[in-house]
Amino acid sequence: MCGVLGVISQEPVNQIIYDGLQVLQHRGQDAAGILTTEGLRFHLHKGCGMVHDVFQTQHMRELTGNAGIAHIRYPTSGNSKDPNESQPFYVNSPYGIALAHNGNLTNTDQLYAEVIQKDLRHVNTTSDSEILLNVFAHSLANVLSATSERQITDESIFQAVRQLHRRVRGAYAVVAMIAGYGLVAFRDPYGIRPLVLGHFVHEDGHQDWMVSSESVSFTATGYTFVRDVAPGEAIVIPFSGSLKACQCADNPQLSPCLFEYVYFARPDSLMDGVSIYQARLNMGEMLASKVKQELPDDIDVIMPIPDTSRPTALQLAHCLNIPYREGLIKNRYIGRTFIMPGQVLRRKSVRKKLSPVGCEFVGKNVLLVDDSIVRGTTSREIVEMVRQSGAKKVYLASAAPEVRFPNVYGIDMPTREELIANGRSVQEIAQELGADGVVFQNLDDLITAIQRLNPDLQRFDASCFTGEYLTQDIDEAYLLRLSKNKKSA
Repeated sequence: MCGVLGVISQEPVNQIIYDGLQVLQHRGQDAAGILTTEGLRFHLHKGCGMVHDVFQTQHMRELTGNAGIAHIRYPTSGNSKDPNESQPFYVNSPYGIALAHNGNLTNTDQLYAEVIQKDLRHVNTTSDSEILLNVFAHSLANVLSATSERQITDESIFQAVRQLHRRVRGAYAVVAMIAGYGLVAFRDPYGIRPLVLGHFVHEDGHQDWMVSSESVSFTATGYTFVRDVAPGEAIVIPFSGSLKACQCADNPQLSPCLFEYVYFARPDSLMDGVSIYQARLNMGEMLASKVKQELPDDIDVIMPIPDTSRPTALQLAHCLNIPYREGLIKNRYIGRTFIMPGQVLRRKSVRKKLSPVGCEFVGKNVLLVDDSIVRGTTSREIVEMVRQSGAKKVYLASAAPEVRFPNVYGIDMPTREELIANGRSVQEIAQELGADGVVFQNLDDLITAIQRLNPDLQRFDASCFTGEYLTQDIDEAYLLRLSKNKKSA
């Protein structure tokens, strides 16, 4: 996962972008970048690390201008340690375009060959985002050439996005800046990755615009949520005009990623008409009936594994009439272990991240609630920690179903070998984790928990639970190639 942000304002945007980007930090901790534009000039600073580490006062002073885009990176494609792979990326033709991308392309190898050999463009990194930028730039150049126009128009941009949708497969939420023209944003035809639109209305009626991965960026900057960007839709905000929107996909169908609701998004976000916080409360309510059915009636206390699972655990405890306690205290200065690059680093980080409150465990049968159990690395360490703190029995409940298949749309779990549920029954998973019992949410119940808040959501990307891929281009050979690339990285 990554986070993207774009702003067009009457005022300097460097501080607004910084503030909006900081509240997206949960979406990636590997790298950050901000690009602003002033006249025809782009100003760019990016690097590896957290937002507050990458940007110092001197960098912010150099990021002048009233419009810009930004990115925080969680690597699923490319080299996580190479600062050149940080975004936004830039090409100088046509007109100069910078782009930031959240998601993952599934036909990257094909596009790479086409961009190099057919389009005669240069790609300098292994990032699929740079390939996406070159596809967009080439499409825009084609449109301008075909119409013999020298000046970019809203319609030429929409036509370029239409060409891109027909050529690119996978998940992508994009913000881009065209030098001298304005801000562009678009979302893949399935809407797998989120993208939302907000504005700030001045006293004279002028509107500043912001596009972000999550609505929390609006809350942090005083902007107001307007709506979600629709799947397949492109939005153009010229410096000299007002916002224009156009559906650019042949057959769009909203199918957002279920993992956004379970884990990635902040609880105070609104996403595709759904309150993330309320969705997680609903998950706890749905999970309660399954805990009753599958675990012994001897649970003394319910505890969340902080932070994401708190609403689910709270509602679960309420429905089961069992005390809720905070027995694991999180060190707020340690990042999210799921999105840390590398299995060894995740394992070492668990005990630095969480500290047990001993008195809450001694002599008790504890039900720990987590948003999901993916690799099992964190869960195994936590179960051992809780037993060492004096718990008699340790049960685990997951707000998500078993993750049995790779995700190829922007979540870093691309190989089956890494997934603890791969090839194991629930009982075998419990044994592998050292737990006395494990309960997983039913997929239908998870979907119901979200659809209660927006019945119009009829389809989701649930590929990591079902093995069914929306883009219909993922086969065994593709998964084996991913696994091989992961091992050699």
